[in-house]
Amino acid sequence: MPNDLAPLWISLKTAFSATLLVVILGILSARWMLSYRGRARGLIDGILTLPLVLPPTVVGFLLLLLLGKHGPIGRAIAPFGITVIFTWTAVVIAATVVAFPLMYKTVLSAFEQVDPTLISSARTLGASEWRIFWQILLPLAWPGLLAGTVLAFARALGEFGATLMVGGSIPGITQTIPIAIFFAAESGRMGVALVWVVLMVALSLLVIAGINYGNRPRSHQPSMAHGLVTLGFNWIFFKRLKSSLFGIPSTIVPRDPDSHAKPTFALVSSSPSAQEAAHLSVAVEKQVPGFHLKVHVHAKAEPLGILGASGSGKSITLRCIAGLETPSRGRIVLNNRVLFDSEQGINVPSRDRRVGLVFQNYALFPHLTVAQNIAFGMQAIPRQRRAAEVVKYIDMIDLSGMGDRYPHQLSGGQQQRVALARAMAIQPDILLLDEPLSALDSYLRSHIEKLLIELLSHYQGITIFITHKLEEAYRVCNHLLVLSGGQILAEGSKQDIFERPPTVEVAQITECKNFSQARRVDEHHIDALDWGCCLQVTNPMASKLGYVGLRAHHIKFPQTTDQSNTYLGWLAMTIETQHRVTVYIKLHSKPQSPQDYHLQAELYREQWNRLQHRPLPWPIHFDPASLITMPY
Repeated sequence: MPNDLAPLWISLKTAFSATLLVVILGILSARWMLSYRGRARGLIDGILTLPLVLPPTVVGFLLLLLLGKHGPIGRAIAPFGITVIFTWTAVVIAATVVAFPLMYKTVLSAFEQVDPTLISSARTLGASEWRIFWQILLPLAWPGLLAGTVLAFARALGEFGATLMVGGSIPGITQTIPIAIFFAAESGRMGVALVWVVLMVALSLLVIAGINYGNRPRSHQPSMAHGLVTLGFNWIFFKRLKSSLFGIPSTIVPRDPDSHAKPTFALVSSSPSAQEAAHLSVAVEKQVPGFHLKVHVHAKAEPLGILGASGSGKSITLRCIAGLETPSRGRIVLNNRVLFDSEQGINVPSRDRRVGLVFQNYALFPHLTVAQNIAFGMQAIPRQRRAAEVVKYIDMIDLSGMGDRYPHQLSGGQQQRVALARAMAIQPDILLLDEPLSALDSYLRSHIEKLLIELLSHYQGITIFITHKLEEAYRVCNHLLVLSGGQILAEGSKQDIFERPPTVEVAQITECKNFSQARRVDEHHIDALDWGCCLQVTNPMASKLGYVGLRAHHIKFPQTTDQSNTYLGWLAMTIETQHRVTVYIKLHSKPQSPQDYHLQAELYREQWNRLQHRPLPWPIHFDPASLITMPY
């Protein structure tokens, strides 16, 4: 048995001290590397990770060169009578250096696992980078922090080579357990060495148990461990995390039963009429993978819908407006306030733009309650008023009594409503909706759409609503902008774009299903070459006529062929839903296969029930007023 337990206390004291230093340095380094995108990133990461792959004796030798009496640091501190080599301080430094990479890499990996849309969401809600770090990044990455801390402690506790190089083996001062084991075995005291080994194994098992506990899969429901970690953050860093910073307690007080007023979404403006002053001007360019974004957008208080397929540049445009992406060049002006100007070097941070952004995946903070999510951006509202304002927003979205629930306890529709209320709670000058209905099923989509239309009718700021579904944009917005490949293809009222799309691509994006190459016959007649029809048109004919289009619901099935623009057609195939039937028609002759067709028509089931019993061929009528002529 060892006569002196000093190595145990020295090892524990060293490990705890080194771990404290490693936690601070590792978290700060990982946070900086998370945002750093410079060319030297790989080199810096390699230097920070180097002690993990170097033999400890090599690390110790390098420290000896730096801290020794002939080293640069040793010479610098010598005039002050400070000596580091062969002191307990040197032992702590050695343990810190060898344990640091484990903490740094583990925490960096944990930070990288945090959903970046949560960070973007916090920025649009006015949070500074410092506040995002403490209130979003650290709480969400706590399992990685816990694992990194435990690993760093274990590494510091077991350090031998570097410690021996810079601290030596001074009993009672620098002799740690690993060094005691080495010298006990070297002197033949195998029993003493075995006792120290057993002690180290026991401590290591405790470390492994801690790692396994920290890495256990768990839901977003805050656990006891999570609560302890968060409590630690509160006391050590921000004691007021859930009270004064948010201004909202965990359980929110019920609203005044006599108060039924909804929040007034007044646009903050110095002009006499906020709604008249609301104006957005965007003229930006940005090179992104796959295309070159070049958009010119002008919007006023009336909601503007941006329609386009996936990858057309819709979300990038919104992110440029919100300040989450930086355009290569251009200018963004909101209510006479310049948010971005490449020539003048102006780029207002996202937190200062007063932009409310509703993300496609909601981007609710999973560790905060509904009330705390909504209150997150209300820092400008006095704390004593904040809770009452949050209650109003919770009532507005029909979630009364759910303020203390967490996002994972809500349905998709409820989460979307919370995201909408959170964006509007900051009283933004502009509200950006990035496909807010796409992740919902049909019933919830209809419900949220109605709520959205109602809220926007009270909102006096600018609204931009992006979607790839024409029906959504048509119901929510009066004006549309069609985007494809980063370029604007059409802009105008929804009626004009729907009834008179300027190009085939715009017609396709606006869900026109039937197209044929066309040739002009005279002022009112065209040949639909692919359909084999000569058709009368009443709308103005496109110059340089190239195509004719017809929407699926505009195809008619009269009883006879007496009308002009009527031809015989045969049924090729049908696709049915519970309410509608898509009918595929071959003109002039019987189809040879289900894929042999010219047109597809969409019918309500009642229409189909009447039509399907009529003998083939059916008369097919092309309404002259519904035919869309388009150029090449």
